[in-house]
Amino acid sequence: MTITELPVIAAVDGSSHSREALDWAAREAARRGLPLVIVHARTPIRRTGQETQQREAEELLTQSVRRVSEIAPDLHPSTLTPLDFPSAALTSLSRDASLVVVGSRGLGGFRSLMLGSNSLATASMAQCPVVVIHSGPSDEDEGEAAKAFPDIVAGVAADESSEAVQEFAFATAASRPGARLRIVHGWTMFSSMLSGGPVFDRDAAAGAAERTLAELTAGWREKYPQVEVVREPVGGSAARTLVTASATAALTVIGRRKGGESLGLGLSPVAQTTLTHALGPVAVVPC
Repeated sequence: MTITELPVIAAVDGSSHSREALDWAAREAARRGLPLVIVHARTPIRRTGQETQQREAEELLTQSVRRVSEIAPDLHPSTLTPLDFPSAALTSLSRDASLVVVGSRGLGGFRSLMLGSNSLATASMAQCPVVVIHSGPSDEDEGEAAKAFPDIVAGVAADESSEAVQEFAFATAASRPGARLRIVHGWTMFSSMLSGGPVFDRDAAAGAAERTLAELTAGWREKYPQVEVVREPVGGSAARTLVTASATAALTVIGRRKGGESLGLGLSPVAQTTLTHALGPVAVVPC
């Protein structure tokens, strides 16, 4: 199986959030022409017996396959029921996946939490991009919402980490006819100083940020000439801009650095704020 054939993985647990994640994953797999694998992790420490857990898992997966057949009839998903904690199972499966899709909260989530622990852990540790689905339009309204808000929004830094984010964002926009790609780059006078740019002249710093963003996107615009690109250098909080943009975006794309997972350093403050407070689907791309 080549990298372009690696499956989309949808995590389900019976919650409304996971049903939204399943719907999104099914549509995305169909759009990209990829296989779909539906996963329900059976938690080892549950008090119910293994036979009961297995029966419940099979019932949930049967319902999920039936749901997918209504959304994307040409998809023929496979299913898995690993005996493991959800984030651990999904992180392991992510090594051989193109995308993992999870709901923002599962059955065990507190209503006061905007993001569940399994969703956060999976997004922080997975080896492939993870899409976290926040509650959005109903099934009936989702198609209309996609037409009304087709933009893909990507937050990029002025370093090598932007490559993976842009690769995923451009490919996603290219797979959605009519979608614009809005590329957001946050800058401050302090970041300008650290990069050797203007220190006291704010207009000069803004101009430098705009040139930096143009340089970052140049090669990708040549590779994907069909994608309309809007560059947005933002003076101040990039997280605030990304959260606001997520309300009217089909997908918001952010990066996370590899290598700091064991220390809890996978997500930067901008990435964690965006992921936690976003008003629509967010893709977290390992960089």
